[in-house]
Amino acid sequence: MDNSNSFQLDRFFPRTLYDQITRIRITKPEVVSQRAKTRKRPTAWVKDSGNVMILAADHPARAVNTAAGDPLAMGSRYGYLGRLVRVLSTPNCDGILGTPDILEDLLIVDHLIVDAGKPSILDGRIMVGTMNRGGLAGAAFEMDDTFTAYTVERAAKNGLDAVKAMFRLDDTNPDSLKTLTGCAQAIDACVDHGIPMYLEPLPVERSDTGYRVTKTPEAMIRTVGVASGLGKSSLNTWIKIPYTERYNEVAASTSCPVLMLGGESTGDPMRVFEEFASGMTAGANVRGALVGRNVHHPGTHDPAAVASAIYGIVHDGVTPAEAGERLKTEHGRDLNSLAEVFQA
Repeated sequence: MDNSNSFQLDRFFPRTLYDQITRIRITKPEVVSQRAKTRKRPTAWVKDSGNVMILAADHPARAVNTAAGDPLAMGSRYGYLGRLVRVLSTPNCDGILGTPDILEDLLIVDHLIVDAGKPSILDGRIMVGTMNRGGLAGAAFEMDDTFTAYTVERAAKNGLDAVKAMFRLDDTNPDSLKTLTGCAQAIDACVDHGIPMYLEPLPVERSDTGYRVTKTPEAMIRTVGVASGLGKSSLNTWIKIPYTERYNEVAASTSCPVLMLGGESTGDPMRVFEEFASGMTAGANVRGALVGRNVHHPGTHDPAAVASAIYGIVHDGVTPAEAGERLKTEHGRDLNSLAEVFQA
């Protein structure tokens, strides 16, 4: 897609709407808790198909801002938030995962949208609070993944529907045990509160440029086995697994429901479509995707169009070619739906 047809965020997400977020943070912060209480929560963890597609939005809090080759692509909060709202303004997303600042921003935006007489972007969505990791990318303490955002108790009190945690397993670094223990305790709390845990286990190794995920089937199978056994019960645990070769063997290493994750964005959605379409046939426990920058920062493509394509793969079993057609036909659809209300 040439740049003349690239997604234009400012046509969809007015600055006049974005600029109200800080004003409300200062003058009426109670709007967040009020909207959290009044929004319509989902009736189940999954749709009728038994599958789910959730948008991930916790990258900047991990010191990760690169997408599609741009080192600062996710560094603009206006751009980041506007792209999330773009996806959430369509039916092609079952939920949103984020750190407190992101979810609070979205609750404020949703309040403003509903107050303007437009349909809510959060009603019926699964809202997932990320517990996040303190091991920031590139930091000397990168493997010390102490939780730095939501606790399970706070997420439940705030009316969220699930939480997400992760651990990176490096056999040579003792900090891995600290993170494993924290994840086990968080799973215990999820069991007590009756909410799901989306757990992301990643085998990693140290390289000259920092830690990298070891995406071999052998490493993933070993790490997924560890993840499945954490906590006093696994009945609330969903496991996030990046796509790898022999994904059927990786998925078969657990009976827990599996969600695929997309990893780094290259700006080429077709690669993700092919991987997800293959992954959805890898086993009966592969139940969808929890995907972030490949949807909201897909290079020049419209995030809503990419979301529609992946939603079709997850829920309708469309082929990569059919997903590619959705990418073309959905690009720019209803682009002025917010601008016509909030543009000064």
